[in-house]
Amino acid sequence: MAAPYLLGMYEKAVPADLTWGERLGVARESGFDYVEISIDESDARLERLDWTPGRRRELLRAQDEARLPIRSMCLSGHRKYPLGASDPGVRAKSLKIMEKALGLACDLGIRTIQLAGYDVYYEEGTKDTRAWFAENLAKSVEMAAKRGVLLGFETMETPFMDTVEKAMRYVSEIDSPYLGVYPDMGNLTNASLLYGKPVADDCKTGRGHIVAAHCKETVAGRYREVPFGTGTTDWGALDEVVCQGVRRFVAEFWYVGSDEWRRETAEAAAFVRNRIDAAFARTNERSA
Repeated sequence: MAAPYLLGMYEKAVPADLTWGERLGVARESGFDYVEISIDESDARLERLDWTPGRRRELLRAQDEARLPIRSMCLSGHRKYPLGASDPGVRAKSLKIMEKALGLACDLGIRTIQLAGYDVYYEEGTKDTRAWFAENLAKSVEMAAKRGVLLGFETMETPFMDTVEKAMRYVSEIDSPYLGVYPDMGNLTNASLLYGKPVADDCKTGRGHIVAAHCKETVAGRYREVPFGTGTTDWGALDEVVCQGVRRFVAEFWYVGSDEWRRETAEAAAFVRNRIDAAFARTNERSA
C-alpha cells in the first residue's frame, strides 16, 4: 500500500557533480518520491533560470528515464538578491529571479516554490526594507497566481521570519491561495528554544496554509549539517502538520564529502520516513 504522503530529497544531499539522471536515480533507489531542485545564490545555480528550452526538455527526459520527478524548488537565491533590498536595482533583479523561477517551475512540472523568509540578508533590516519586501512579495504572488504555482515561506534562522506565526503575518496580509508557509521543522525547533513556544503550537497558527514541510535535524545555535538522529528537532510536532492535511515533505540534508554518501542518503530517507509514519500512526489512533 502506498504511503499517504510523498517524501522529497533535497538536491544538495548528493554530490554536485552527478548528472541529473544520476541524481534522480539515487533518490529513487534511496526511497524518495521526488527531488527538490535548488536555485541558490551561486552563479552556477542562478544560471539555471536561463536554461534554454532544449536544456529544460533534457531534464524532463531525465525525469522520465529515472522514473522520478522534480516537484519542488528551494529558491534561496533571494538571499543575495532580496525582495526588500535597499538598492532598487537589486530589488528589480529579485523580481526578475522570481519571474524566471516561475517559468522554470512550469516547464519542469514543479508544483511548489519555497521562498526564503528574509526581507534582506547581507544588510541590516529596516522599516523600509520590510515595506519593500511586502510590496515585492505582493508582486511575486501575482506572478505565481498567473502561473498556478504555490509559493511557501521557509521559516529561517533569523528573527525576521523564524516562526510560522511570523510568516503568517504576510500570508494573511496577501490573502491569496498561492502564498502559504513551507516550514523547516529543525529551524522551528531552534526558534522554540528562543521563544518558549512549542513547535506544534506555532504550527497551529498556520492551519490551512502549510503547503509542505522541510524535515531537517538541528541543535541549538546550529542550523545545517547536523546528521539525522544526533540533533534536537522536535519530530513529534509533525503530528500537528499531518493533522492539518500536509502530505508533502522534503528531507533536507547535505553531502559533506563522505565516501559513504549513498548509504547515508538511504539511511536519511528511512529515518525521516519513520518519523512521518509515526506521526500518521499517532494521528490515526487519536481519530479512531
